[in-house]
Amino acid sequence: MASSEAGVRMTPSTNKYSNRVILKTIFERSDGGVGFAGQRVVIGGWVKSSREMKEEAELSQNVGTKDARCMEALRFPLLRVILKTIFERSDGGVGFAGQRVVIGGWVKSSREMKEEAELSQNVGTKDARCMEALRFPLLRSIWKALRGEGDSRVHQKMDLDVPEPPKPSLTLLQLSDGSSLHRLVVLVSSELASPSQILPTGTCIVVEGTLQQPALQMKHVIELKADRILHLGTVEPNSYPLTKKQLRLEFLRNYPHLRARTSTVASVMRIHSAITRALHAFFQDNEFLFVQVPTITTTLTRGSSNKFLVNPILENQEVSNEAKAEFSKNFFPQQMYLTDSGRLHLEAQACALGNVYTYGPRFQAKKSLPEMLIFEAEMAFSKLEDAMNCADDLLKFICKWVLENSTEDVKFLSKRADKSIEDRLQLMTSCSPEKVSYTEAVKVLNQATEKKTGNSMEWGVPLTDEHASYLVDKIYKKPVIIYDHPKNLKPFNVRLNDDEKTVAAFDIIFPKFGTLVSGSQSEERLNTLSSRIEEFGLSKQHYEWYLDLRRHGTVQHSGLSLMVDSLVLFATGLYDIKDVVPFCTTPI
Repeated sequence: MASSEAGVRMTPSTNKYSNRVILKTIFERSDGGVGFAGQRVVIGGWVKSSREMKEEAELSQNVGTKDARCMEALRFPLLRVILKTIFERSDGGVGFAGQRVVIGGWVKSSREMKEEAELSQNVGTKDARCMEALRFPLLRSIWKALRGEGDSRVHQKMDLDVPEPPKPSLTLLQLSDGSSLHRLVVLVSSELASPSQILPTGTCIVVEGTLQQPALQMKHVIELKADRILHLGTVEPNSYPLTKKQLRLEFLRNYPHLRARTSTVASVMRIHSAITRALHAFFQDNEFLFVQVPTITTTLTRGSSNKFLVNPILENQEVSNEAKAEFSKNFFPQQMYLTDSGRLHLEAQACALGNVYTYGPRFQAKKSLPEMLIFEAEMAFSKLEDAMNCADDLLKFICKWVLENSTEDVKFLSKRADKSIEDRLQLMTSCSPEKVSYTEAVKVLNQATEKKTGNSMEWGVPLTDEHASYLVDKIYKKPVIIYDHPKNLKPFNVRLNDDEKTVAAFDIIFPKFGTLVSGSQSEERLNTLSSRIEEFGLSKQHYEWYLDLRRHGTVQHSGLSLMVDSLVLFATGLYDIKDVVPFCTTPI
């Protein structure tokens, strides 16, 4: 029987944010869903085809059986070994001793030592003193004279006149390839490369050699003895800006192309990567489909103010200014902008595919933050409460992911930037934000401020950073979800509440970091949406396609937008957005 199949889902999976069964979970069974017969479910979708039949007619179905297919994972062998894979072992990599590998990275620190020094540590103390004495020509000549080996003056003259060949040396390099905080000690003989070439910080080197345990007692437990250099990228020590061990973040902003080589910025970038991976994992695990939305668009959520207008420019000097203007005018049939939000186009996908998400840059003509990296999601058959619950679960998932998968980077940044990072992330995994309506938030703020200043906040104005900080730091002492905002403070497409003064929108505010997530339920009523477009003074012609979603198979839907760069600030303990964006476009 189908119900006895090992590992097969016994009940169809409902989507936790829209309370309906996903059709995929019915048909993915080997029996095509027959095992679910007799179960009561709620499903939602759009009619693809239809026909009418008498109730007495008997339904018959021929369900085909899917053949299970196993695809063997393709292996892509890499010549270079990633250092993280060496050090992530419980023994720190000792188990790899004796293996030949190829590694590559950049020199973080280095020192040169004479190979004889290593030899002298393996002989007795008296022998070592004798060896040291014999290095000096005069003492060596006296020694020979005492042994009767000829005229000491002749030998002394010969020893003083003939220069000794350079002693072989061993260079100890600490290499980092950016995969983790760990550095691998690499031993390179001067016979392979001149120390002057490989000693400078920032040198890139790829070597082949054998992993071994240190011969002497050292801090590291595994090292590489190189016997072949495959690549050497030298630096100019006098002009390389990252020679000092600790550099201020403000200084590093002048070198965005190099600053990822520093330990602090590298940790930030790895946590950024972990957050991005966690976001994809959360949405994929919850049956969201990833879709693309346009970056250049005619439709904006807040009108054309503070937006980037896209205009092509001809660089050919022979073309007249009039021709350039005409070309610019006719390149697009109408004015086009860099998108400020992907939610409008995401709704079109959600109203066909169910739950969808996207990821990309969003733009606004503000000097403080002209370009933002944002994850956006849209859920069909859902309301405001579903979007708030999704946002809460998403933040918990991300914080837990970072704690489990970026442990070393979090601990490192806790020492360098903010000691409370781990506690803050841990709190988010077990604590949900306080939910407060905008009206209630204004009331609470007025009760607190009127006693001190006698001033009151007017209903309908945006909450300032000071207001938000006071709510999360002083009153609730944890993140806060503020919902049901005045309609003039949110985009035209947010669903109008029954009081016709507020709309179904929310912001999640975090201590010290402000708003990290915003969301809303979209307006599904055609007449109400048309009126809102007029209120905002938008061209209805540009939004006809958006209104079509309400004319043809409208459905309640909601979504959210997560500011990735702000979340990275929260997870790393840094305080300036310029320090977590690889190439920041902020002009100030």
